[in-house]
Amino acid sequence: MNPDILSVTTQDPADGIRVLSVAGEIDHDSVEVLRAAVEQALADGRDRLVADLSAVPFCDSGGLSLFVETHRRTTARGGWLRLAGPQPSVRFVLDVANLDGYLSVHPTLGEALPPAGE
Repeated sequence: MNPDILSVTTQDPADGIRVLSVAGEIDHDSVEVLRAAVEQALADGRDRLVADLSAVPFCDSGGLSLFVETHRRTTARGGWLRLAGPQPSVRFVLDVANLDGYLSVHPTLGEALPPAGE
């Protein structure tokens, strides 16, 4: 896959929270695009991250590894990583990898975001 096809847009809906809206396939060739967005969020002091995966039809082991690494890094800083809206194919990969209980996975972006003031 061409990494230029994966895109990540960001939004900061509340203090300390960054939403990474990911579009395209997350695979070996494109995962660095997402990694750069995670690194920037952490450098900006955002330790509560939501990855909106609703526009991601495919995620390979490289993406899963990045999610696990990001989860560890954010929790070490007192924050968290939440995955929002994974498509059935991505949800299946999370289930098969037994990460659905380890990572915080939410059906929608709205459900992944904490209530106002939290």
